[in-house]
Amino acid sequence: MSIGVCYFPEHWPSERWERDVEQMAEAGIEYVRMAEFSWAVLEPERGEFDFEWLDEAVELIDDHGMKAVLCTPTASPPRWLVDERPDILQRDRDGTVKHAGSRRHYCFNSPAYREETERVVREMADHYADDPRVVGWQTDNEYGCHGTADCYCEDCADAFRDWLDERYADADELNEAWGTTFWSQQYDAIEDVDVPKPTPAQDHPSYALDFRRFTSDSIIEYNRLQTDLLEEYNDDWFVTHNFMNLFPSIDIYEMGEDLDLVSWDSYPTGHVQEAGESSHDELRAGNPDLLSFNHDVYRSILGKPFWVMEQQPGDVNWPPHSAQPAEGAMRLWAHHATAHGADAVVYFRWRRCLEAQEQYHAGLRKQDGSADRGYHDAQTAAGELLEIEKGGSGDDSLESTDAPVAILNDYENIWAIAGQEHAPDFDYWALLQSFYRPLRARGVSVDIVHPESDLEEYEAVVAPALHLLTADLADHLTEYAESGGQLLFGPRTGVKDEYNKFRPAPQPGPLAELVGATVDQHESAPEHLETTVAPVDGDGADDDLPYRTWAEWLNPTEAEPILEYTSEGVTAGKTAAVRNTVGDGTVVYCGVQPEADLGDELIGALLERAEIPHAATLPDGVRATVRDGVTWLCNFTSNEVTVEGEGGQTDEESIDWRLGGPELEPFDLAVAAGDVIDGLSVSVHRGD
Repeated sequence: MSIGVCYFPEHWPSERWERDVEQMAEAGIEYVRMAEFSWAVLEPERGEFDFEWLDEAVELIDDHGMKAVLCTPTASPPRWLVDERPDILQRDRDGTVKHAGSRRHYCFNSPAYREETERVVREMADHYADDPRVVGWQTDNEYGCHGTADCYCEDCADAFRDWLDERYADADELNEAWGTTFWSQQYDAIEDVDVPKPTPAQDHPSYALDFRRFTSDSIIEYNRLQTDLLEEYNDDWFVTHNFMNLFPSIDIYEMGEDLDLVSWDSYPTGHVQEAGESSHDELRAGNPDLLSFNHDVYRSILGKPFWVMEQQPGDVNWPPHSAQPAEGAMRLWAHHATAHGADAVVYFRWRRCLEAQEQYHAGLRKQDGSADRGYHDAQTAAGELLEIEKGGSGDDSLESTDAPVAILNDYENIWAIAGQEHAPDFDYWALLQSFYRPLRARGVSVDIVHPESDLEEYEAVVAPALHLLTADLADHLTEYAESGGQLLFGPRTGVKDEYNKFRPAPQPGPLAELVGATVDQHESAPEHLETTVAPVDGDGADDDLPYRTWAEWLNPTEAEPILEYTSEGVTAGKTAAVRNTVGDGTVVYCGVQPEADLGDELIGALLERAEIPHAATLPDGVRATVRDGVTWLCNFTSNEVTVEGEGGQTDEESIDWRLGGPELEPFDLAVAAGDVIDGLSVSVHRGD
């Protein structure tokens, strides 16, 4: 549970470095990340490496009791390298070359760039192989940022054909798997397959899915080149990569197998704008459920504590609007991440730079070196987290989060749906979060895992969108339910096979027996259509619960109908959700994407069936999280709130407050000893 910072000593006169590092130590910083985009400084001309400046920075960091984390500098190949080997550059789908002048302009499949990558990583790893002051490495930076996951150059075309050769015996097998008789899209040979090019209509969905798989595999293979090299020189180093908010282009579960530590970059006020949210409180502090969803995704990859490798330190340069964060927000984010399993929160960056593209990106200190707002928040958080860690149940640090509920997440489903959303506002992540938010609103911890994971440890499993489904996965889920698991499915489940094709059987295909129903019809609904359902045993119109975007009506075979459509028209009276008893467990299939009230009803019933302790539904923006016997209460709103334990008590005897108390100021937090979630409630005191 540490605080760190990203530092670029090469941006500043060397006589400033010692004072910078002293101030880092004064703030309680433990880790300093460096060398992220420094290739041209490390190697100003081919074969002439200069490590003197970085050695000096590493020594200063060690002298002040901190640890260095270095980065491979491959995210920004220097201009001299581009001039020598222009074939390393990416190409857009229309053939346009992505030139040097910013970053991330290289192709993952370029043999030339892989050769240059091996050369520079070997040089760095060899130089620091026996240096105990360097404790770990970050590979590259944010693979795929700025839309650079996909490349359409000739190297990628060759690599894609090789990838298909390994997957399919010949063109006949490929044609059969994809279904290319439609629109005369058959191939005579795999060598005839190209990377996607501009076409009048959408790409063939099976072809598009395989290209997405290939793209992910290409990035994973490129990253593995770096992780293998670093491990070769020192297997005591940890190796990580900094992922991004809801990033869809990489199968992070597969890539995680090559990492010792998972990290991601957290920019709360920018991420809410990417999600289309812009309320006052969200622009000041972000959305806690969007933040924690990312924390839980990245913690779940390896099932152990993660890092926030870049934490927003103040205003930032890249979202549409850059409101100043609320007072205390940078402290709040560090605690919130720690509650969800972060062992380090590394602020980006140390100091606002004087040049180039990120001048409008704040640091912990201003461009003149004086402390900015984030510095004081980071300093406060560092001291508080150290005290919490000392009082925790672990010997050295708090253990990772123990979650009773799993949400199933599969990147191949994202890729398959992305080619045929069938509704302009259908969003895979929004569907998952419609089931995630009501869990977090009750203080329930959640792992977000791959569908093939071992599910035995979870009391309940939510599968919002298993669009692609194999018989083996259906058996896996059936075994979980029969052994007593509580299983909740969302819409668009069991629609297609692994090649992104419909089956000659009704949805949900191999899950039909488990669900006890099949899907008769589906529709996507625009916002202006009335879209409501109600409990089958409800009392009337007051029971109406809105849904959005996607709806299926079901034909129960063995299952009991539990929701029916109440909106007028063709759907009226049709079954929208069913419940089926399977062995010692229960399976619910909900055929709609729930809005808040319906999501709350579905999750509330799931928690009751699974007998999972939980809080009363907390107000939007107020969340409670337990990690290793410590409970965090975080207020992401501009309102004052009062926290009440079981029975409505707020006195010190009811809850042992380790930090703060039952009264939380706007954008404030409190920490309590023990798990106080069961029966917890919060009251809001709104300002004028």
